[in-house]
Order: sequence, then C-alpha cells, then structure tokens
Amino acid sequence: MEKITKYVPALIILLCAFLIVTTIGELKGYRYIGSSDEKNQITVTGEGEVFAAPDVAEFSFSIIEEAKDVKSAQDLVSKKTEAAINSLKKMGIDEKDIKTTGFNAYPKYQYNEIYCIKAPCPSGRQEIVGYEVNQNITVKVRKIDDSAKAIDAVTTAGASNVSGISFTIDDEDALIRDARKKAIDDAREKAKILAKDLDVKLVRIVSFSENGGRGIYPMYMKADTVSAGPESAPSVPVLPTGENKISSSVTITYEIR
Repeated sequence: MEKITKYVPALIILLCAFLIVTTIGELKGYRYIGSSDEKNQITVTGEGEVFAAPDVAEFSFSIIEEAKDVKSAQDLVSKKTEAAINSLKKMGIDEKDIKTTGFNAYPKYQYNEIYCIKAPCPSGRQEIVGYEVNQNITVKVRKIDDSAKAIDAVTTAGASNVSGISFTIDDEDALIRDARKKAIDDAREKAKILAKDLDVKLVRIVSFSENGGRGIYPMYMKADTVSAGPESAPSVPVLPTGENKISSSVTITYEIR
C-alpha cells in the first residue's frame, strides 16, 4: 500500500499535464485523431438560373403645376390627376394598382436686385412669386400588353413626365423554387464529382444555406420626359419586354468517409 501511495503525486502531475495540453489544443482549434468530434467534410456551391417573360408592367408619372397660391396649384394638379386616373380605370386598371407615392408643394422665389450708382447700395431681396405642386403616382399594369396604352393615357391627361418603367413577374415564388432546385442539383453533382476524385463517399448533408445572390432581375426601360397636354403628348410605341432572370446560389456541406 505504501508503494502505491508514493506514486500518487506523480500520477496526479501527469494527469494535470495531460489536461493542460488537451485544453491548449482545444483553444487553438486542434483535434486529436480519433476524437468523437472529428468530422471529415467537403463544401460545394451550386448556381441555378431560370428565365421567364414578365407579366406585369410598372411605371410612375408626375403631375406638376404652378400658381400664385398653393390652393390654386393643388386644384390644377387634382384636376389633371383625376383625369389620368379615370383614363386608367376605363382601361380596366384596378384602383388598388394606382398609388400616390409623393406629394410636394414648394414656394417659387424671385430675387429682386436693386441697381444703384451711388454707394452704399441697398441689398436686393428675395420674394415668393408663386408655388409649385408636384404629385407622383405609380401604376401597376397587370395586362402587360396595355402598358403602352396606359402611358399614352396619362400623358394625354396631362402628366408632366413618365419614368421608371419596369417589367416584372407577378408570381415569383414558383420561379425562385425552380432556380433553387437547379442550384441544389448543381451543388449535388459537383459534390459527387469531387467525392469520386478524392476517393471518398458522401454520407449526409450537415449544413445548407442559400446565399444573398438569389433574386429577380427585372428589365428596366428609360422613358423620356414628355410635355403635358393632349396636343404635345406623343403616342407611345409598343414596349419590348424581353425576359427576366431569376437566380439562386446555394452552399451545401457534406459529411464524407
């Protein structure tokens, strides 16, 4: 018993040393071969794209008027806005798809400079000579073939300019799923090829993420500013819609053996 007892301090020292080394290794990210936490893994990235013709058009237009006072300018804007909206409704565009996105009223100033021939000259002064009212409206056209007619209707009604014409897809979710599936299939195929080259087997998926690159890329068209008034509003030509790209990027990590 005495012989065993005299070795206890040495055993305690050895155990402490082992624990210290193990802890340092863990802090530095080391793992001992054969540890239950050890996992052999490979990570692959997959890309997927689908293309589809847009079925919804969106554009914005502005009504801008000037008058001596704010109320007069507002009345002019309201009259033209009502005419534009009524024209859109007659085409079958729902009121929920016509939305005011901005309304501003600004004073217009004029600087009156005083001319004199003898110093000191009095300084000129700035005075309000009128007001400008600007109302911005966004329209969604669900019958995409009517987009040119809708633009023509608002310019004829007095829209000061039309801008931000874009063609998008109303039901995006199904297309996004298709793009994601293609990305997953692409990643799976890459993983199979890599596993074959490394002479290992794929066991299971341990993590999956869809990266921020996923999304719909709508087609935008530049619209030139057009003057208000039925005499000056040009007829809008047929607008080519092209195709939109829907993309997805995924990252998958596999456990291997």
